[in-house]
Amino acid sequence: MNPNAQFAIDTTKEKMDKAISHLENELTKVRTGRANPSMLEGVRVDYYGNMTPLNQVANVSTPDARSLMIQPWEKSMIEPIQKAIQAANLGFNPGNNGNTVIINVPALTEDRRKDLVKKAKSEGENAKVGIRKARQEGNEAVKKITKPTLTLDETKEAEAKIQELTDSYIMKVDKHLEQKEKEILTV
Repeated sequence: MNPNAQFAIDTTKEKMDKAISHLENELTKVRTGRANPSMLEGVRVDYYGNMTPLNQVANVSTPDARSLMIQPWEKSMIEPIQKAIQAANLGFNPGNNGNTVIINVPALTEDRRKDLVKKAKSEGENAKVGIRKARQEGNEAVKKITKPTLTLDETKEAEAKIQELTDSYIMKVDKHLEQKEKEILTV
C-alpha cells in the first residue's frame, strides 16, 4: 500500500484510539454503587485562591466498598474540601472526624441506576460520533492523496480499511457499554 495512504489509516486509528480511551475515562466516572476514588476526579478545591484538583491537596482512598476517605495534607483544608464536594453536586454528603473527610456512598435506587445507564449510553454515543468523525477525516485525507499518487483501486482499498477500523471500534464501544450497563444494574 502507498505510504501516504497507510499514514492516513494510521492517523485515523490513533484518533479512534483516543475516542475509546476518552470513553473509558468517562465511564469510570459513572457510579456503579461501589466507592471509587475516580468519582471525585472532577472536584476542584479552593486552595489559597487557586482552584486545584482534589487529588493535589489530599489523598483519596476507599476503606470499604461503601465509603470514600479523603486525607488532606493540611488540616485547614477539611472545610474547603467539604464545600467543594457539595458544590460539585455529586449527590454526596461529606462529613469529617477532625482529620479526614468521610463520604458514605449511598446505595443506588432503581431510577438512579437507569439514569446512570442513560448517561453511559450518552458517553458511548459521543465516542461513536468521534469515531465516525475520524473515519470522515481519514477518508478525506485519502481522497487528497488520490489525485496525485493513488490509483482508484488503492483509494477504494484504503477507504475499505478505514471502514473496517470504524466497524471494529464501534463494536469496542458497544462492548464497553454492555459491560458498564451490566455493572450498573448489578445490585
